[in-house]
Amino acid sequence: MTTTTDSVRPTAPVKSAAPRLRPPRRRIPGRPRRSVLLTVLTGVVLVYSVLPLVWLLISATKSQQGLARSFGLWFDSNFDLWHNIGETFSYQDGVFGRWLLNTLLYVVVGAGGATFLAVLGGYALAKFAFPGKRAVFAVVIGAVAVPGTALAVPTFLMFSKMGLTDTPWAVIIPSLISPFGLYLMWVFSTEAIPTELMEAARIDGASELRTFFQVALPLLAPGTVTVLLFTTVATWNNYFLPLIMLKDPDWYPLTLGLDSWNKQAQTAGGEAIPHLVLTGSLLTIVPLIAAFLLLQKYWQSGLSAGSVKE
Repeated sequence: MTTTTDSVRPTAPVKSAAPRLRPPRRRIPGRPRRSVLLTVLTGVVLVYSVLPLVWLLISATKSQQGLARSFGLWFDSNFDLWHNIGETFSYQDGVFGRWLLNTLLYVVVGAGGATFLAVLGGYALAKFAFPGKRAVFAVVIGAVAVPGTALAVPTFLMFSKMGLTDTPWAVIIPSLISPFGLYLMWVFSTEAIPTELMEAARIDGASELRTFFQVALPLLAPGTVTVLLFTTVATWNNYFLPLIMLKDPDWYPLTLGLDSWNKQAQTAGGEAIPHLVLTGSLLTIVPLIAAFLLLQKYWQSGLSAGSVKE
């Protein structure tokens, strides 16, 4: 009996696969780096900013009873937004419409005038040399640092001596002064208007007034819109100055009028109307949101102008 044995062949040692290392990720030039912390902080700021607007929008769709029986961040069974808007404009003989027109008056004359004066002053300070220019710069910077509430009482005493209190001029005239707008236009005019372009216009025989309106003003459009937005928001949301200057409800702006509606429940026999106050607040912020959305491209270019040296 013969037995066969399988010959054992020597096997080559098995090589362990070396771990494959990822090549280092190359950063694309011009692409910002990702930051988890920055993303989280941005999300927190976004929620903090948007949540009150969402609450206001939802609350404006509820009746006075719906505000009490429903959750704050969700709608009630009855959608009363259009009814609340109609009641807001008809309450107290339509005084809300009067307050809206007053606010538009203060914004058009006050904020518009402040923007025009800031453009004129910033252009002159940036492109003309005159004695005392450094002193003017120090005054402008100092005026930016002084809060408006610190000047409210002296302004009231001065206007009361002139007999202008309880009139629209008591709100419009102080709104015409915008130190921050003047400083912003000063810096913007320095970078946005080439001196050579002004000299070429003068050589062609253009007067200083024509040079400003036809040459400089179109170049100052982004900065002008930026200042206009800032002054519009400041005038639209102005509360303290009308509070000390005005006593006649017919001249109230929206901020002061809505505050009087909110406080009337605390008086004897006063009626609580929180649903109208919320609806009026929603109507108050709609024009500001529309202005920012429509003028956003000018606003962004105005803020970034002069930041890159070519």
